[in-house]
Amino acid sequence: MASQETMEQPIGESNGAAAREQPDGEPALKRVKLDNSDLSQASQDVPQKPHREKVKGVAMIKEEYLIVAPAQGDDAVAVDDDAAEGRTVPLHHDRQDDSRGGGKKKKQKGGQNKDREFGNFSDALRLCNSVAWTPEFSPRHCKNGDRCNALHDLRKYLKEGRRPDLDIFDGKCPVWATFGKCPSGWRCLFVSSHMQEVEHQDGRTELVLVDDPSKPSGDDDELGEMKPGVMNMVATQIKLDLSRKRVKLDMSEKYLEWLAKDIEMYRDHYHKQKDDEDVAKDYRAQYIEPPFKPSEKRRIYFGRETPVLAPLTTQGNLPFRRLCVELGAQVTYSEMALGLPLLQGQKADWTLMRAHESEVTPPRFTPSGPAEQGYENSRDLKFGVQITANAPWIAVKTTETLARFLPHLRVIDINCGCPIDMVYKTGAGSALLDAPSKLERMIRGMNAVSGEVPITAKIRMGIRDDKLTAQKLVERLARGSPDMRDKLGAPGCAAVTLHGRTRQQRYTRAADWGYIAECAALIKQYDGKTDDLTDTIRETEENRLPNGGRMFFVGNGDCYSHTDYFDHLDNAKVDSVMIARGAIIKPWIFEEIEKGQYLDKSASERLGYIEKFARYGMEAWGSDEIGLNYTRRFMLEFLSFFSRYIPIGVLEHLPPSINERPPAYRARDDLETLLASKNYKDWIKISEMFLGPVPTEFKFQPKHKSNSYEIEAEG
Repeated sequence: MASQETMEQPIGESNGAAAREQPDGEPALKRVKLDNSDLSQASQDVPQKPHREKVKGVAMIKEEYLIVAPAQGDDAVAVDDDAAEGRTVPLHHDRQDDSRGGGKKKKQKGGQNKDREFGNFSDALRLCNSVAWTPEFSPRHCKNGDRCNALHDLRKYLKEGRRPDLDIFDGKCPVWATFGKCPSGWRCLFVSSHMQEVEHQDGRTELVLVDDPSKPSGDDDELGEMKPGVMNMVATQIKLDLSRKRVKLDMSEKYLEWLAKDIEMYRDHYHKQKDDEDVAKDYRAQYIEPPFKPSEKRRIYFGRETPVLAPLTTQGNLPFRRLCVELGAQVTYSEMALGLPLLQGQKADWTLMRAHESEVTPPRFTPSGPAEQGYENSRDLKFGVQITANAPWIAVKTTETLARFLPHLRVIDINCGCPIDMVYKTGAGSALLDAPSKLERMIRGMNAVSGEVPITAKIRMGIRDDKLTAQKLVERLARGSPDMRDKLGAPGCAAVTLHGRTRQQRYTRAADWGYIAECAALIKQYDGKTDDLTDTIRETEENRLPNGGRMFFVGNGDCYSHTDYFDHLDNAKVDSVMIARGAIIKPWIFEEIEKGQYLDKSASERLGYIEKFARYGMEAWGSDEIGLNYTRRFMLEFLSFFSRYIPIGVLEHLPPSINERPPAYRARDDLETLLASKNYKDWIKISEMFLGPVPTEFKFQPKHKSNSYEIEAEG
């Protein structure tokens, strides 16, 4: 603690302390009189630095890098960090975009900010899928026949229907260079690097796509749906069956039928005779067992060595998670998906369920004691999904559907913390904090139908600042309500993550890690009580409780450095820390945690991460016009946070704070200054380094600014 105080000591304070010393036992006043002339001369020779008061919310930048005086109070830049928690972009990521449909009625937008426009960046002429991946003379059968309004002339498409090939990456397709095959086929904007014109014996020349024979061939994919290295790809037919209600969810139906009867009986007893002491006994006497017990769950682990990447809407896409895993993230989550659209087979939400192959490897694990007994690290993986629902039937059916069709799932997490109005007003997200009975039924039902996949929850401290509910809710998730506890045991929640803010608070104040610590202490008590619970009349089988009856507890809020991370582990006593905004601003925070030190990344290293994002985006979304500009869109969203990073070398004090904004400053070189720019036009320039020129129809509206970027076609 003393070293930290020294580190954060304002300029000039140490000299003042030295002046107060009294060598040779002389009184300080006498010494000042004797040395007054010398001090006066010294003050003229050596310029004195003015004392700089630290302003709340403003980062202290070294004076040599400042352009203007530090902003005071209200002059600090205000940003809306709820952007990382709620949908601000229409549900996306699915490459089978309706822009290829030609003439179809435009679907109504989903998402929170429906008025955000990104333009139309499809090809000028739409190439029919029957020729998109085949040799010129061997197209597949076109199901629309003569009625097809798409283009079938491959040469005309390459000449007039799209932009010329890009010259970035030396004109070579990054996807083809990595995998030896390009799923974008003829639509690829680097297609000249993996095509040939073959001359036949009859003199005709044919355009053909070529594969790299030195690369593994992989699965044959005629429709371009499969992506190299991408897991949890759900077939189109399954989504079609879901949309037409052809998928039978027998376990959910049986459980929900039982649940409806149980809720009706519960209401009959408790609403009609609230003051009757025999009501609880009467309810228990008529209680009916659920139709089946939960299956044994695969054990999970959260520990000091497993920093967690939070589920981040828009920013938490597959390319970004892949980058974070590469830098040391040990647990990842999908973006929050809405339960009902998943049940309806909507492509956009199912696309959010995809994971990269690096996410299905086991997290780092260091055995430390008997608490991890029974945990098999080789069966664990990093990737989990997060859903939200406003009714038990949606949560239960969605859980059974995900467990059936997604082979690579660590956990299914129910979101009980999303603060945005679009979710809250439907009764989902943070609205569940004030509906503990409904949430408990959700957890129990999800646990019953999830197979071996554990169920977890992410919550906030409460909805309002004057009514914190997390402590009672944590107890309920750990042990169950008194009415249900002795009949069904604990709900089966494998882990709870607590964000140290209320819905009302949003990001107006720092996260309350003191409150998180109080809840963590309660969890330790509840784990012991859960062990006692297994010896009650119910004699709950230990293997039917997740992790043998232990519920992990993860803290979340404002973690921005390795010092924050280890401080929360040591003082709040959480099992691990979930990192959200800190990871978007500084993805190498996971590397800092692993190495236990600050890493002053150079501008070229940081630019390298943006290049990797571009490459990973093309691998995930395609190297055609649509795929490149999906990547551009999410790169710009990423840069809106990434640009907030203040290099360690220009800061006056450490540790840095995520809630502090810098005054205007000039960084250590031009590239570092460009990366710190808050001007979205500079973000556009950075994207053009790796994704080529912005198409004329592309638009970008920064979340935190009222203006927008748009290129108007000339003429």
